[in-house]
Amino acid sequence: MDKSEEQKLSTLSPFEVKNKLIELANKCHDYSMINAGRGNPNWVATKPREAFFHLGLFALEESKRHFKELDGFGGQAERNGIEVRFNDYLKRNKNVTGLQFLNELFEFAISTYNIEKDELLVEWVDGILADNYPVPDRMLVHSETIVHAYLMQEMCAGGTPPGTKFDLFAVEGGTAAMVYIFNSLKANKFLKAGDTIAIGTPIFTPYIEMPGLKDYDLLLVEITADENNGWQIPDSEIEKLREKKIKAFFLVNPSNPPSVKLNEKTLDKIAAIAEERKDLILLTDDVYGTFTDNFISLAMKAPRHAILVYSFSKYFGATGWRLGVIAINENNIYDEKLAGLNKTDKDELKERYSSISLDPGSIKMIDRLVADSRAVALNHTAGLSTPQQIQMTMFSLSALIDKENRYKNDAKGMIKRRYEKIIENLPGSPLITTDDPNGAFYYILIDFLKLAKDKYNQAFADWISENYNPLDPVIKLAEEKAIIAMPGGGFDGPQWTYRLSLANSFAEDFKKIRILEFDILDEYYATYQDR
Repeated sequence: MDKSEEQKLSTLSPFEVKNKLIELANKCHDYSMINAGRGNPNWVATKPREAFFHLGLFALEESKRHFKELDGFGGQAERNGIEVRFNDYLKRNKNVTGLQFLNELFEFAISTYNIEKDELLVEWVDGILADNYPVPDRMLVHSETIVHAYLMQEMCAGGTPPGTKFDLFAVEGGTAAMVYIFNSLKANKFLKAGDTIAIGTPIFTPYIEMPGLKDYDLLLVEITADENNGWQIPDSEIEKLREKKIKAFFLVNPSNPPSVKLNEKTLDKIAAIAEERKDLILLTDDVYGTFTDNFISLAMKAPRHAILVYSFSKYFGATGWRLGVIAINENNIYDEKLAGLNKTDKDELKERYSSISLDPGSIKMIDRLVADSRAVALNHTAGLSTPQQIQMTMFSLSALIDKENRYKNDAKGMIKRRYEKIIENLPGSPLITTDDPNGAFYYILIDFLKLAKDKYNQAFADWISENYNPLDPVIKLAEEKAIIAMPGGGFDGPQWTYRLSLANSFAEDFKKIRILEFDILDEYYATYQDR
């Protein structure tokens, strides 16, 4: 690829560059393609899926109790006697492993969360049959109870969560959560065109790209993690949040792509600044938290200020399910700020929500998110599809019942082994090692100039920087070695880095990548010597 085309590609989102890299890799006949570009994991959590599908079979049997005179018709769940029929179904299928696991989850849920058996069964059967709109539209009652318990377990390092609970809104994955939050913050006067927000960088690209769209027209201040200090954010960067012009701070924690969680000292500092400022909006996207040891969310440190986003996609291998939640604490600054708006803004918002409430001014922020997700006028059909909510519930229960953390330890161990393969025999020291308590290891950022310096010398690294586009190594990896990596600069990371996802290829693939990336480096060095 010539330099002019490289330059054009470097202006695109890394996710768009990826498509071109795949095209180049498919033309490479010397190697089989290894796509380490996208974050989709190559595993799935089977046990909660088995429970889900067996629940579906029971639900169909329940449904077929009705309309027997019609071929291919069934009815809705009937509460009367459903517990007896479920027990009978279990006895008739007592040797079916997945069904027995479903019953373990069921018994755990009713005993732990004090739920009536028939109530839970009706919610599950109705939900998996999808024979009704989501009611409540924000989230099914028992699904919310169970998912809330899962979040408190995973977001608090197993410790004590805040004294007040969080309201949850089930959404179509983390990306939908982002859109809904951006839209509602704008619609409800929290963020206006020309306002300034801060983002913790490097970060998932849409958090950089969305604020600049004309839909939002926000100004950005970067709070930059230090590559040379384990990707932690220095105090000097956190201090920027004291600036009154900064209305919000958006954070992905653990980070994407460095894949490192913030230490507790930094979280405490952010929380203290938010408490001092009173009105600072915090958004924390914690999808990778389950891959770290003793994870604590910023939402647990600053519950009044933080909007928590969590997706089930990565941990459970469920990107196609589109499962996520938005969580806002019952005691929050958003409802307070809505009550304190000036009369003009209050009147405008009363008009906006007047079709869904006789007292629109009293609608909580979490419920405004629900309404805004359907442009308010379609609020009556809002909510995540009920089968998605039931699968989310199965995922949550499977983690809650796993007191020995077998699934978690296996998932973490798997990606750590892949990380070890990519850093094995590298010259110089890796930025973090597998015993680093802050590492999630879901991605790795490879610094190509550091590789050049560590294997050869600084003069060689400088020559690469002066004579090539930072995208060039990424293109060579695709074009010559059929390896897909993502340019780190597109995540506001260092320009000469590229991101490899450790989730969607096997350990031996990363051994090959390590060898082949050094082949690329040697090519550069041969050109350097011949100059």
